[in-house]
Amino acid sequence: MGFSQEDESEKPEAAWENPVLVIVRGIKYNESYKMLTGGICMGSYLNPGNEAFAVALNSEIYVDKTGLLTYTNKVMNTLQGYICNSRPRRFGKSITANMLTAYYSKGCSSKEMFSGLEISRAKDFEKHLNQYDVLHWDIQWCMEPAGGPERIVSYISEKTISELKEYYPHILPEEIRSLPEALSRINAASGTKFIVIIDEWDVLIRDEAHNQAAQEMYIDFLRNMFKGIEASKYIALAYLTGILPIKKLKTQSALNNFTQFTMLNAGPLTPYIGFNEDEVIDLCEKYEIDFAEVRRWYDGYRLGDYHVYNPNALVNLTIMRTFQSYWSQTGTYLSILPLINMDFDGLRTSIIEMLSGSSVEVNVNEFQNDMVSFADKDDVLTLLIHLGYLAYDQRTQRAYIPNEEIRQEFRAATKRNKWNELIEFQQESEKLLEATWEMDAETVAEQIEKIHAEYTSVIQYNNENSLSSVLSIAYLSAIKYYFKPIRELPTGRGFADFVFIPKPLYRDYYPALLVELKWNKDAETALNQIKERKYPESLEQYTGDILLVGINYDKKEKVHQCVIEKWFPLCI
Repeated sequence: MGFSQEDESEKPEAAWENPVLVIVRGIKYNESYKMLTGGICMGSYLNPGNEAFAVALNSEIYVDKTGLLTYTNKVMNTLQGYICNSRPRRFGKSITANMLTAYYSKGCSSKEMFSGLEISRAKDFEKHLNQYDVLHWDIQWCMEPAGGPERIVSYISEKTISELKEYYPHILPEEIRSLPEALSRINAASGTKFIVIIDEWDVLIRDEAHNQAAQEMYIDFLRNMFKGIEASKYIALAYLTGILPIKKLKTQSALNNFTQFTMLNAGPLTPYIGFNEDEVIDLCEKYEIDFAEVRRWYDGYRLGDYHVYNPNALVNLTIMRTFQSYWSQTGTYLSILPLINMDFDGLRTSIIEMLSGSSVEVNVNEFQNDMVSFADKDDVLTLLIHLGYLAYDQRTQRAYIPNEEIRQEFRAATKRNKWNELIEFQQESEKLLEATWEMDAETVAEQIEKIHAEYTSVIQYNNENSLSSVLSIAYLSAIKYYFKPIRELPTGRGFADFVFIPKPLYRDYYPALLVELKWNKDAETALNQIKERKYPESLEQYTGDILLVGINYDKKEKVHQCVIEKWFPLCI
């Protein structure tokens, strides 16, 4: 800002003589004041620069997610301006926090950086660009210099207040120790409103799960920062990002004025979580990678109408050029072993069902958003959804293993733990799979019947869908050789088709399997339906052998029937 010759009070000399007179004029004064006093324009926590976001932009792969700023601009200074956006590791949390800082912070000039990106086409692009006092804390990083979890609150408060005193020396008294009070005083004196960005907000909830004192101190700090009439005066926008939603106290969020966007429901923020399918297709074209294989390995998360991919997997794939699990780089099976080993009724059975390609019903509403308050298997499954080890279908309220990458992590975890239940399932399943390859329909029927009889306490035959669940478990051993089965639910009294596509390593050795189920009809009817129905798109380009398997369950006689035929792609 400039100073006019007509108004003596706006000359530099006047500012030196009576700085408080200018301070009360608000935000626009700050930059000029810093120029005059020689104070810092950029701090570690107050008004950081844009260097961190520049690193992302300079990377070979950067997918433009600046459209999120259109939403945050819209909710600025509203009741919806309190956002907690949780997502798994390596889903772009820190890049998003750095983007928000680079765009809003007065500690940098970012117009050139954002030019050409999606946000630059918004009408209010320059209205909000580098116009705010921003506080940005990375709680994970702060842990070490703070000297431990018990010191986090005091460390953040002391360091931030110290920077605020340099920026607002004539407002804050030397003795002030409360950060919310400091922000309130600045707002009262200057009208300044702050944007607060907290990355890895939930570190204490996750990594200090049993440190109740540190957690309570931290939650109290956040409540004092963001709740109440005073907070609404000095907060223009609050953006928290982490893995977990905000911790619940009894049944309510500790910060119930925040809107939560999670892997259960990301609402309008869905396009900005992970890579969506169009973005992945563009990457595949650029790097000449088989998109069909990418879908089999890394697709599976569903948020609204979007297919969501883990960015870490796609970036590593373009570098390594190998289809494999990159998830272990963000948190190995050791992370989930304590969870899947919890002694809750039905938990291991649910894991086995999901490993075999099925989904399981889950109540996600009672989870307390922490790592210790587990009441039943639903709480464990809900945590695994937030961690990214499971996906969630909001429409059906069911959880499932999203893709081949995560299946391998679960398989490694269960194999290492030597589950007796899983070993038994696999032994019976291997006999069934071998009989299928040998086209021994009688043995296939007998094996399915045996699995049914031995595990009726696990899955009850009371409707058509239960046959589908039993078949999933029956072919559990197929996960070693095949991708997750493709399932297509037909209409009427029919059952789900199961399409098993061999992994490339085994494509020359094992056939694809297309299994059709019937209930109270006959196996021939199932087989005929396979022939009459259009094959799934995944098989149209398949060049290996195909086995058609028709299975029927006679509810009255409680027997299974099976018919198997060989089919070649050239005959389709």
